Amino acid sequence: MGLPLVGAKISASDQREPHPEGIAPHEVGAPRAVGPAGSAILFGGISLDRRRFLRTANLAAVSAMVSGCARRSGVRSALDPAALAPVNLPVTACHLPPVHVSEDRVIRTVVGLRPHRRSGFRVEREQVGSTTVVHNYGHGGGGITLSWGTAKLATDLGLRGHTGPVAVLGCGVIGLTTARMAQDAGFAVTIYTKAMPPETTSNIAGGQWYPASVYDDETKVTEAFTDQFLAAAKYAYERYQITTDPRYGVRWMRNYSISRTPIAPRRPEGRTRIVSGLDPLLPEHRVLRQEENPFRIGYAAQYDGMIMEPPMLLNALITDFRVAGGRVVGRELKSTAEVQALEEKMVFNCTGLGAKALFNDDEMVPMRGQLTFLVPQPEVTYAALFEDIYMFSRRDGILLGGTHEEGNWSLAVDETTVKAKLKAHAELFGSMKEC
Repeated sequence: MGLPLVGAKISASDQREPHPEGIAPHEVGAPRAVGPAGSAILFGGISLDRRRFLRTANLAAVSAMVSGCARRSGVRSALDPAALAPVNLPVTACHLPPVHVSEDRVIRTVVGLRPHRRSGFRVEREQVGSTTVVHNYGHGGGGITLSWGTAKLATDLGLRGHTGPVAVLGCGVIGLTTARMAQDAGFAVTIYTKAMPPETTSNIAGGQWYPASVYDDETKVTEAFTDQFLAAAKYAYERYQITTDPRYGVRWMRNYSISRTPIAPRRPEGRTRIVSGLDPLLPEHRVLRQEENPFRIGYAAQYDGMIMEPPMLLNALITDFRVAGGRVVGRELKSTAEVQALEEKMVFNCTGLGAKALFNDDEMVPMRGQLTFLVPQPEVTYAALFEDIYMFSRRDGILLGGTHEEGNWSLAVDETTVKAKLKAHAELFGSMKEC
């Protein structure tokens, strides 16, 4: 449900051409800084001395603190820990506030292409001439959810026995978490990318923790992929739990699944391992009794999970990467020959949908998604999933989603879909009554 959208587009005037996650057209062969690895941050040919960057960042932080002390207003700073404290999970669903759904509350609609592989994401090592490439792409709707997990799989696969600098292709959430894992292992890392946060399409993902739409058919995935999937999910789930600094935008959130027909209790028998293996990662799962169910349109179940606010998460990750000495180079790589020409001989390919052309992966297909945002409702702190729609409450708005169009490359906003999703959500939340 994280909806990691690749090649995203925003309605109104800010419309970007489709591009793979973190890799998009830019001047090839951007100049690079001269000096020891990790001594400079470079993007679009602009070099910034790391010491100067850290000094400037520290001064900016002090300035923000001073200005915050000077302004005594009723509005809390976005970095105020009290403003970002985890919301207490509701004791009961009976008094949940409904979402106010109407066309005049729409503040934006975005469209993007999930990087989908029918057999699931690819984490695999490949030798390309003298360069070792470790692929880490194709996460479908589970990019943010699985990011730390597949980053660990990829770095475990690639770094053992390696010496020398490392390159990462892509600056979305997959590229950034992979780069941070490599830095934590002691390697100097350069990211090659066109777009950086907040311009990557990972920034407009939904952010709910759940690995949805990662593969096509649960009965056809391999045992090897199932092992990778469950290992990545478990590691990422636990990694996000300890990401407690408010600047990452991670908090716990209660999720309600609603159905027009009765919901059967969850049982392990008759379910595939790739599905039942997620059960331990969905705590507090239970079917609500009708007398405690405010969704009068039908029946409901609940479970507790996390949500990651993508704009905050991506900003925190790129900041961490830079402070740790990482470099960013604005450059598009158009062929494997250009990959081989890099000075780094260990390359992590985190290009998302771009891997289709760059590494000739014919299994990669776009899965179009469209999200509409309503005016924020701070009192709404839960998520709701009903039939083919879902709602997440975030600081930057109430997110309404529910489109999964495989093979559709269009980035144009479909107004008919906007109206249909508004109508469906209005029916759901219009049915709510206190119990």
